[in-house]
Amino acid sequence: MTQIKNIGLYTSGGDAPGMNAAIRAVVRTALYYDIAVTGIIRGYEGMIRGDFVPMHRKSVSNIVQRGGTILKTARSEQFKTAEGRKIAYENLKKNNIDALIAIGGDGTFTGAKIFGQEFDIPVLGLPGTIDNDLAGTDFTIGYDTAINTVVDAVDKIRDTAESHDRLFIVEVMGRDSGLIALRTGIAAGAEAILIPENKTGMAGLFDRLENGRKDKTSRIIIAAEGDDAGGAFEIGRIITEKFPHYDTRVSILGHIQRGGKPTCMDRVLASRVGVAAVEALRDGRSGEMVGVIHNEISYTPFDHAIKHSHEINAKFLKIVEILSL
Repeated sequence: MTQIKNIGLYTSGGDAPGMNAAIRAVVRTALYYDIAVTGIIRGYEGMIRGDFVPMHRKSVSNIVQRGGTILKTARSEQFKTAEGRKIAYENLKKNNIDALIAIGGDGTFTGAKIFGQEFDIPVLGLPGTIDNDLAGTDFTIGYDTAINTVVDAVDKIRDTAESHDRLFIVEVMGRDSGLIALRTGIAAGAEAILIPENKTGMAGLFDRLENGRKDKTSRIIIAAEGDDAGGAFEIGRIITEKFPHYDTRVSILGHIQRGGKPTCMDRVLASRVGVAAVEALRDGRSGEMVGVIHNEISYTPFDHAIKHSHEINAKFLKIVEILSL
């Protein structure tokens, strides 16, 4: 059993609903095992600036239901340099922090991996990103809340689309991954889904608009922001040129997808991996992301979790095609 005395806890990158539930789980689990927790404000930038705060049971009271992150988050260009990381490590030692738990996604874990290797400090990661684009976990913290937010918004947009016989292109987050678009498109009954992973999406959409049913009172197209067509407004322009008889509108949901109270699923996931991360540090684990696969806690090396996104399930695209008839 490794003698960890003080865990530095931080969130980094984009915020995700459920991060606060994970913070709460880490703090209370550490205190259960008589380990101190120091919150690092604004991630790696706060680590460099020495922006630390001791955390206690009351520090995490009444936050399990809150969106965002009480520890704040920020990008840090300085941490990408060896000099910046050395300052961060010196600040950790000054505050007697001997292990780290990072909550975030790809960029967060890239920094954690390099930092752990350079200074031989135990580091574990919790998957906090709405994109669900990390290997080593079935779902990431924030994904379930984000897709439910999208579905709720699209349901409202459809009310207007049906009232005016309109075609709506709804852009959702997903610069490199179409997982948000894919699931929400099925759940919202989309006419088509455009995602970065599917290079023939526009051709399929044109075929559907040309040869599909003419009696539909509304059409919803879900497009990930990173689709090959160039974004929702460009898609709208192309459709208007090719199919001028459609009354086409664009709606970009933007950062509304990051906010809001986390769903039950995200709160439970965050709580499970938060507890597991503290126990894993005590067991001597390091350099890994803690996730859940097939309802069991899993540990995935940062190298594998980073930029090894889930493959798109072709059956999901087929479902969209079948159900849009």
